[in-house]
Amino acid sequence: MKEMRPDAPSSNTRSRSHSGALLVAVGIFFSRIAGLIRQRIFAHYFGNSDAGYAFYSALKIPNFLQNLFGEGVLSASFIPVYSGLLGEGKDEDAEKVARVVGSLLALITAVLVLGGILATPFLIDLIAPGFTGDKRELTIRLVQIFFPGTGLLVMSAWCLGILNSHKKFFLSYAAPVLWNAAIIAALVIYGKTSVQPELAIKTAWGLVIGSALQFGVQLPTASRFLRRLKFDFSLRMDAVRTVVKNFVPVVIARGVVQVSAYVDNVLASYLPSGAVSALAYAQSLYMLPISLFGMAVSAAELPAMSRATGSEAEISAHLKTRIDSGLRQISFFIVPSIAGFLALGDVIVSALYQSGEFSHRNAIYVWIVLAGSTVGLLATTLGRLYSSAFYALKDTKTPLYFAAIRVALTISLGYLCGLRLPAWFGYSADFGTVGLTASAGFSGWIEFLLLRRSLNRRVGKTGVTVPFMLKLWTAAVVSAIVALTIKFFAGHWHPILIAVITLGPFGVVYFGLTSALGVQESQRFLRRLKR
Repeated sequence: MKEMRPDAPSSNTRSRSHSGALLVAVGIFFSRIAGLIRQRIFAHYFGNSDAGYAFYSALKIPNFLQNLFGEGVLSASFIPVYSGLLGEGKDEDAEKVARVVGSLLALITAVLVLGGILATPFLIDLIAPGFTGDKRELTIRLVQIFFPGTGLLVMSAWCLGILNSHKKFFLSYAAPVLWNAAIIAALVIYGKTSVQPELAIKTAWGLVIGSALQFGVQLPTASRFLRRLKFDFSLRMDAVRTVVKNFVPVVIARGVVQVSAYVDNVLASYLPSGAVSALAYAQSLYMLPISLFGMAVSAAELPAMSRATGSEAEISAHLKTRIDSGLRQISFFIVPSIAGFLALGDVIVSALYQSGEFSHRNAIYVWIVLAGSTVGLLATTLGRLYSSAFYALKDTKTPLYFAAIRVALTISLGYLCGLRLPAWFGYSADFGTVGLTASAGFSGWIEFLLLRRSLNRRVGKTGVTVPFMLKLWTAAVVSAIVALTIKFFAGHWHPILIAVITLGPFGVVYFGLTSALGVQESQRFLRRLKR
């Protein structure tokens, strides 16, 4: 009888991976709900006031620091090395790598936070050059308060890397609930007794407290995996140097993405104000399935893929199995998300936003913009898993190259499709927003295809089979037809009620049909639901 390797991708291992992805998704879901509540309460007290605008403008600078050194960067550079050492049974080396990386990250973050606080008056001129007088002074004060909180969030990403590597997924992704809760508490406690500028400052301190809570709730569990929690700046280990070497390309990639986001904002600023708001509403919905499914599966698979040991052929076989399994999981949830956005986008938008000044006509417009976003939804989520596979191979340069290509395409196509094509064909400038989202989706497909081709050359053919995708699309289309039929006969009911009576059957029919068609992901999900 052939002996099974301890790291072979058995059905039990894949089942644990599916459970990990589910825990990440649940944690993200709770965090997103808490974020939505926070936004609604913030809007209640600030509306479109100068203080509210100053608050969100001030967040841009420290958020840039968090995006550069936060979760995504550490996931790409630290987790593969740390998990790899754990997979080889080198627990002491893994602990030392974690301590050194945490020490270096704390030092770099402290320097940047201190420098950011001192340089805030100059940085304000970059993000809000039009701010003057009291608004400018308030923004400066808010940025200086935000910076320490951002530093704590960066360190919480270090905890996330440790916890994910030990398959403790839920805590890290649910921890932002505390961050949101602290901000909500500050708004509720001081909202009725403080003028808006004063409330903005108190809310900012609530954000710092929330950052400390998000870091603090993870640290005890993460520290249990490190027998000695102390500062260590030794760079002699090869594993530490590998983390540092891989860290740089990912930071550059994050910087490129940040530049892309900045350019997108510049392009959007030339569109009518209603178009910019519609883009923001559509993006909040578009990002939900990416976070819940693409991020969840990729986060759960990265430590598992990084633990692969053996010969090059064995590692390749391990990665292929995990990638194909992850691609199926992602596709199973993203395909109905696309169908739902296309067929029932107006229902979803109306249920969430239609109130007061947000009319049904606004909901239809946001639906159109959301439809443009679906162009690249599948590619973007699948591409996350391929990037994680490269990170597991300790290759951070290849995803950087392809990310740069995507950003360059997004900017050039966004300018062409968002600003030029509507005028050339005589359409309203409002539809330039659709051009921006659709061009970003097309660029996402180019990045995905480049990632897949490059990885397939290294580990062998990967991907989702055509029969599997046909089953998913068949079930999604039939589910959409059923939901649209219910919507047609329902008439003009309240938007939330329409959403309940259409989206519920949509989901039930999709899971029922995919289960009947033999889709294992559906059958597995339904079994867990019964338990």
